[in-house]
Amino acid sequence: MKGDGPFQKRRERETQPLKIGVYGCGSEISMAVLPGFSMTEVSYAFEDMDDVIARGSAESRAKALWHATDVLVEGEFSEDQIRIFGEVIARLTEEVEEAARAELSRRLAHSENAPPKVVYMLAFDDSIEVAGPVLQFSPRLDVKSLISNIRSKGQPHLLAISRRPSVPVEVTDELVTRGNQEVVQSVAANNGACFSNFGFRQMIKRSETDTGLAEQVGLRREIPPHMFAQLIAKASDDVRRKLERERPELAAEIHASVAHATGKLYSKFGPGQASYLVLKQAVAEAHKSGRLNEKSIVTYALAHKFEEAVIGLSLLCALPVDVVEQMLTLNNRDMILVLSKALEFSWETAMALLFLGAENHRIAASELEDLKDEFKRADVRMSRGILEVYQSHWRAAEPEQLRTAQLH
Repeated sequence: MKGDGPFQKRRERETQPLKIGVYGCGSEISMAVLPGFSMTEVSYAFEDMDDVIARGSAESRAKALWHATDVLVEGEFSEDQIRIFGEVIARLTEEVEEAARAELSRRLAHSENAPPKVVYMLAFDDSIEVAGPVLQFSPRLDVKSLISNIRSKGQPHLLAISRRPSVPVEVTDELVTRGNQEVVQSVAANNGACFSNFGFRQMIKRSETDTGLAEQVGLRREIPPHMFAQLIAKASDDVRRKLERERPELAAEIHASVAHATGKLYSKFGPGQASYLVLKQAVAEAHKSGRLNEKSIVTYALAHKFEEAVIGLSLLCALPVDVVEQMLTLNNRDMILVLSKALEFSWETAMALLFLGAENHRIAASELEDLKDEFKRADVRMSRGILEVYQSHWRAAEPEQLRTAQLH
């Protein structure tokens, strides 16, 4: 049929024998990958290939390598055929010098036809001249291979990976943990990189003595507001001013998260309602006498005494009741963990507060395990820094909020 001409031609190409020449010794390797060929027959062909390559000169092996590579890169082949090419090219690559391996890496770096076996071999070459191009560009390297490379090779290899067009969170987690400052700065500046909360925390921790990194992290569009608060809490005055100027929407969001809660307690209880005043007085007396502590908070949370837990937390962390109430009402898990860590609560207390704020007081087991890991990784000093940011925003907003409350 005329209509399927291009597809018919491609099918024909994919079933044609693969012929890869070795020039200079009067010998060639001719291999056919056709339906019905057994793996035994293919393995015999590989044995013959080994003999021919071993007898060939360095020049003939190089010519065979470039011929096979050019045919592969320019053609259309099935994955099975690419695998056969890979066996041939990998065997030839073992016999060539570093300069030739580096050239091969450059030729295969952007190719969708690059055999995974060959790309892997090049990526793990000790020479960054060889490994660099495929580490930075090859779409044939999977996440598992990249992580293995990061864990076993040197910083130049990590730097190349940090510059990939797309870097998934599993890989950035490794880079920000194992990479030097140059690697971390590079991946932080890479718009194609994705970061987990763990990755952001690692970069924030490492930015404390690196203003350039602090700016790169703060300028990332996807940084969560609470992470941004953590960053500016530890940044120098110059960096803090620059980030608040460059990212006014995040600075405003931190301010708004504090200001938005204003008046909620008034609408819920009314400023003079007896129910609220009794609760507040009881918890405040416990606080004044030194009886308000972590045990009190976990007891309130386990008993689902929401108002008491909110008032108690507000007194312990020096934030308005409304602000703490909003964190629990909206189930802001990140901030619940931050407050718990800042107050040096145990995981059991943090978990009780998470369940108190959760819808129907339920959390999936897998989510809870992730939250537990995040809580364990969190740093007390950094969590207190975030709390200080919220406290400072509240103090800045307090006069205006008091005026608003008086008008109502």
